[in-house]
Amino acid sequence: MLSGLMNLLRACFRPGSDGFSRTGSDAGGRQDGLLWYKDSGQHLNGEFSMAVIQANNLLEDQSQIESGSLSSNESGPYGTFIGIYDGHGGPETSRFINDHLFHHLKKFTSEQQSMSVDVIRKALQATEEGFMSVVANQWSMSPQIAAVGSCCLVGVICNGTLYIANLGDSRAVLGKAIKATGEVLAMQLSAEHNASIESIRQELHSLHPDDPNIVVLKHNVWRVKGLIQVSKSIGDVYLKKAEFNREPLFAKFRLREPFKMPILSSEPSISVHPLQPQDQFIIFASDGLWEHLSNQEAVDIVQNSPRSGSARRLVKAALQEAAKKREMRYSDLKKIDRGVRRHFHDDTTVIVVYLDSNLVSRASTAKFPGISVRGGGISLPHNTLAPCTTPTEISGT
Repeated sequence: MLSGLMNLLRACFRPGSDGFSRTGSDAGGRQDGLLWYKDSGQHLNGEFSMAVIQANNLLEDQSQIESGSLSSNESGPYGTFIGIYDGHGGPETSRFINDHLFHHLKKFTSEQQSMSVDVIRKALQATEEGFMSVVANQWSMSPQIAAVGSCCLVGVICNGTLYIANLGDSRAVLGKAIKATGEVLAMQLSAEHNASIESIRQELHSLHPDDPNIVVLKHNVWRVKGLIQVSKSIGDVYLKKAEFNREPLFAKFRLREPFKMPILSSEPSISVHPLQPQDQFIIFASDGLWEHLSNQEAVDIVQNSPRSGSARRLVKAALQEAAKKREMRYSDLKKIDRGVRRHFHDDTTVIVVYLDSNLVSRASTAKFPGISVRGGGISLPHNTLAPCTTPTEISGT
């Protein structure tokens, strides 16, 4: 079986033959094959490092870091916004979040004149409602957009406080220094919503007591209704509004029985963490990283390496593990082009945000020139499909 797959890889790997750029710069970062990275940058509260590795034909991960004013009127409060949007079924939802969520957050911050859990919740809800409107408007022409969705992980640093909001199974992990031992320990900050977690399955059963098939073990993977791994997301309208779970949506997405209440939720888990001087850095990453590295392994890599390029090192470590699991060399894995690459690992996005305690304590009122960086990928010509297209089951991861 492996030999057959390798033959497929050789057929699809045509370096430089598809007309797409493999090197260059984009939005302050650089593109090297399927890897986009920005090794180092300065945000209001310290430094940051970003990296994205593409596996799908069309990059479904989107990401951004925004630092400066967090309100529309630019008068503050000031802080840093981090977003990682792991799309599934296509890139449309994650791109929509990248284009709209931060603008909604700035609007609600201006209205309330402060940052809060309520501001973040309202911004996420407005983004969800906006994408639902897109689906409703495009349904007649592009019904499959109802089956596109995205996980959404958000971090906001403001007034010495870290807010973490999550929908789906991306993850934020804090590196915290322990004075007594000198160690830096991993502390997970985000709650995940994946049917592989027993408590999530129990929650789904309690919400849908009359549906014995609300979660199904399929190909050794727990899926909501046998379709998707995550229980919360932006988009996935076909599992939230029954009027979009019908023809002409593909039969594989249509449920046999109509549903009265939404199957998936867009209600985020939000936590608040007052930052302490021993809080060294936060790793924000889509689940492509956490499939291959534990929280502590990731923290150790960041702690034991120079700040510049830390996100790229994490991506490399994950890919090395992915190659090892398939009993192949990392150098051979890197030769595999997008699309086919998805058989070996997922699109993976990492943002490492370092915390300078001096900057964190004074930054809420301190003006900052402002930065805006979005994670990149291979840019395709308009209306062009990538070569070597392979069907992908919606995983929600």
